[in-house]
This record gives sequence, C-alpha cells and structure tokens, in this order.
Amino acid sequence: MEKIKKIIPLNRVEGDLEIHLELDGDHVVREARSVGIMYRGIENLMIGRGPLDSLVITPRICGICTTAHLNAAARSLDMAYQAKVPDNAQRLRNITLLVEHMQNDLRHAFLLFMADFADPRYADQPLYGEALRRYQVLKGESVIHTIRETKKVVEIIAILGGQWPHSSFMVPGGVVSVPTAYDIAQCRQVLRHFRRWYETSVLGCSLERWAAVCCWHDVEVWLDENPSHMHSDLGFFIRFALAAGLDRIGRGYDRFISCGGPPLPADTQVKGLDDSGQLWPAGLFTPAGVEPFDTQKIGEDISCAYYKGQPGICHPFEGSTQPDTEGSEGCAYSWAKAPRYDGHPAETGPLAEMLLAGEPLFVEWVRIRGANVFIREMARLVRPAALLPAVDQWLAEMVRCDGSYFCDYLKSPSTRGFGLIPAPRGILGHWVIIEDGVIANYQVITPTAWNASPRDARGLRGPWEEAMVGTPVRNPERPVEVEQIVRSFDPCLVCTVHAVRLDLQGCD
Repeated sequence: MEKIKKIIPLNRVEGDLEIHLELDGDHVVREARSVGIMYRGIENLMIGRGPLDSLVITPRICGICTTAHLNAAARSLDMAYQAKVPDNAQRLRNITLLVEHMQNDLRHAFLLFMADFADPRYADQPLYGEALRRYQVLKGESVIHTIRETKKVVEIIAILGGQWPHSSFMVPGGVVSVPTAYDIAQCRQVLRHFRRWYETSVLGCSLERWAAVCCWHDVEVWLDENPSHMHSDLGFFIRFALAAGLDRIGRGYDRFISCGGPPLPADTQVKGLDDSGQLWPAGLFTPAGVEPFDTQKIGEDISCAYYKGQPGICHPFEGSTQPDTEGSEGCAYSWAKAPRYDGHPAETGPLAEMLLAGEPLFVEWVRIRGANVFIREMARLVRPAALLPAVDQWLAEMVRCDGSYFCDYLKSPSTRGFGLIPAPRGILGHWVIIEDGVIANYQVITPTAWNASPRDARGLRGPWEEAMVGTPVRNPERPVEVEQIVRSFDPCLVCTVHAVRLDLQGCD
C-alpha cells in the first residue's frame, strides 16, 4: 500500500515544532514523530553559579509559565537548605501560581486551540459560522474578551510579586514581598472581576452550579437547562467538538501522572482532596486504578534525543544536558529528552489532575472511552472553576493573618534538592546539586517534555506521538486533525527546547 510522508511545521504551540508523519493509502497515520527543533541549554548556564541565581535565570525558560519555574526553583532550594516556608508565604506562592494556571488555561483554549474551529476544514459544520464569530484569530469575540480578561488577572502576580512575567519574588524560606492590606484588596477586586467574566461567558453558570455536574448525564442536563449554558463558550465547545468528532481522536496510553500540589498552608480553610497536605493529590492514574507517586521513579531517556550520555533511563540527579551534534546521525530526531515514570511514558496536564483528584465526570469518561482531544481540552476549560475558590480563600486569609512571609535558614555549602510543582501544563521539576557553595548540576523536566517526548531505548513513543497513530486525516496537505491532537496537550516548546541549532558551514 502506498505510503505518504509529511513534515508539518506546527504553529500555535508556544515555540517551534515539527511533526513527521507517515500515512497509509487511506490517509490514516501509521507513524508519527514529535521533533523539537531547538536546543535548551539553560541547565548548563546554571553550572558554576550561586544557587540563588536559579531564581533569576530559570524563570526565563518560559514567558508563559515563568511563575511556575520560579516556584519550582525556590522549592528545590527550600529542600536543599531545609528552609521552612511560613503560611502567608505559602499562600502568596500558591495564589500567584494558580493565577498563572487560569490565565494559561483560557488563553490556550480560546487563542490557540479553538482557532482550529474557524478553519475551513470545518466549513461543513452547522456551527461553523458561530465558530468564526467567536474564535477567528484576533477578530473573534471570545478571543478579544479572553485577551482583555486574562491580561487583567495576571495583575495579581504583578501586585504581589512586583512584575509579570519573569518575577523573582520567591526565595528559599518564603518570599521577599510583603503585601499591604491595599494590595490584597486590589487582588481580590481583580479576582472578583475575573470570576464574574468566567462564570458569565465561559461557564454560563455559577461555580456552584458547575460543581454539581458529576457525570456525562449531568452534562446533558446542564446543556438543556438554560440557554446561557448552551451558548456559553463551554457549551459551544461541547456541542462543536462532539459534532466534529474530537471525542474519537487523540487517545494515547491512558496513563496519567501528577506530582500533586500546591502545598497547603498549615492553617487554612482550603481543603485538599486527600490527606497529603496538598490541594491536588499526586499519583499515577490508569483505568485500572491509582498508584502512589514516587519521585525516584522519574527518569529521562536520551536514546532518540540529540544528547550525550549513558543509554537507558537516568534519574535527573544523575543526568546532564550535553548536546550531541556530532553523533546525531543515528536514531536521534529531537532536542527534547524522553521523561519516563517507572520506565514508561505518562501523560501530564489538567486531565491528569482531574483524574487523580477523582473528579467523577472525567474518571467516568476515561474509564469507559479513554482519553481524547475533547476530554483533554474540556479539563482545561473547567479547571479554573476548581482554582478560583482556593485563590479567593487564601487572599482572605492573608488579610486576617498577621504572619511572617520569610523564615531564615542555614545554607549548606554542599547539598541537593528538587522542586516538583503542578505547572499549567502539568508536572514540572527542577533538580539542583550544590557543591562548595555553587551549582554543580541543574536539571529541568517540563510538562511538554513528558508529553512531547521522542521514543526511548525500547522504542516506546511519547504520549502525543502515540495519540496521533491511527488517526484518519481528511486532507494530507492540511492535517488539521493531527494538529488538534497535539494542541490538546497545550504544547510549550520554548520550555522544552530553547536555542536555535545553526549550521554555519559556508557562511562568511
């Protein structure tokens, strides 16, 4: 049977990505490779520097998840120096982290993912005209409102942390900024405004009403209950995505990982979903059940990546990020490494968090039908509904609590630590080794590295590589279906790979 090979330069993925496809004569994807075409060398920039430099440099890994990288870097030093973080500092860290989640979730959904709803590929859909009105790039009503509202909500990070992006207000033992009562009042006003828009336009109902939706039957009841539900952005997404068949493409390994978090302050009214002391529980979810999370089971494989090192899976404390441009003629094809958990690929992101939290709507769906583009994106759209109450409660507690924002600590000249946090796109980890007062090794594993990983030594594909295989494509010259699968993971290639590889031969 005839084979068709395609190389797709993919945009709207926060960076540069190529997807290499092999389709059969029926235009079904038989092989897929995720090719990160740039090299991130920030880990190597850290070697030989003072440990606190990580708080300034690593937030520059990404311009979207900058607060997440700062949080992970600070937590790695908290562990290394055994620094205790006071309750108010933990509240402030959590608030800024979750505000960044909400901003990212909705920008991704309406600016990057749903732009495909306005593609001519869907011109035969009855809802196509409305999709154009809502999501046409830089013109759609929902696009314009999302840009405006998400721009406002990150003001909370700027008020509490001094600036956004690339803030540096977190340090081992807490934070360096102490908000005034006026600062907190400003933040609460910004949050109220954002919640009003989210409830009115995105959900079409109150947070409390959406919290009562526990199964797919409840979703159908909710859609028919009120015109505001059906015509909200969530209601439109459900109707359009199901009509377009997005619930039938993009199934991967159905193996999901979350590190849990963020940590709860010792004295708070916010309740976690288990007794781990975190807002979201950690673990590995499969349709067969949930396994406890073990950081020692995290490793990276570089068999198909452009890096030097030992074959097989290596724990980050033993890893390195040494590019290999000379010996890259073999099976290597990506500048992304291949993170693995207990030797296997695992998907991370909002859907993983919902599953490990035991959210019945998502658990029911995945156990019966498996993961797909539709349910992956829906988890992202509704995650702010779970985060808004926690952020509001922590702001209220900061007003009432006259507590410390920093606790001093003793620096050890030689030590190590790691920080694992839930970033907007999933599990983010920073690992640092300090020797004689300077950084001897620094390793970062981003959420997109988990999802965009190339094959490993056993030939196992990364999560979105696996999700593409078996997908029927209507037009091989414009494989929108494949693009939507990748975008449903909310890729951030600038986090995963970071500096352009240049061929300077023959240049004057």
